Amino acid sequence: MRSPGHLVETNMFQWNKSCSYDEQQKKRFHTTARSRLKSLASELGLQPGSYDIRSNKAGIAVSGEITLHHERAYIQVGQFGLSSGHGILIRTCKGRKDYTGGPNHFVALDMLDDIPTLAAAVRPITGIGRESCDASSSRAA
Repeated sequence: MRSPGHLVETNMFQWNKSCSYDEQQKKRFHTTARSRLKSLASELGLQPGSYDIRSNKAGIAVSGEITLHHERAYIQVGQFGLSSGHGILIRTCKGRKDYTGGPNHFVALDMLDDIPTLAAAVRPITGIGRESCDASSSRAA
């Protein structure tokens, strides 16, 4: 059950609609994913300048990817796991020049429609955002 303050994105996006050979869908996919990753960075309490958000549209037959790259976390969105339902890669990294990082963890693309839940999935994997989580826990106590 969700808490009363738990916000779910009201503008749900069709994350599983293929971007392959559909330039308009790819444009919407990238624009929406970038926006949601910015919201995720805010939800995690990441400071401006401590992360980059990049978009690589790649070729016509694929979705490309959108990446939030923090000093300690690498979060990438793409349609690379449509058959499995997974499209968000989460892993640790050691700086913004580390593109291979720690073990890969995958979650569903539609978690981009529920940023607090996505942030809750990111925190235990990467260890980022704990400060804001701990602060809210101590305020609630």
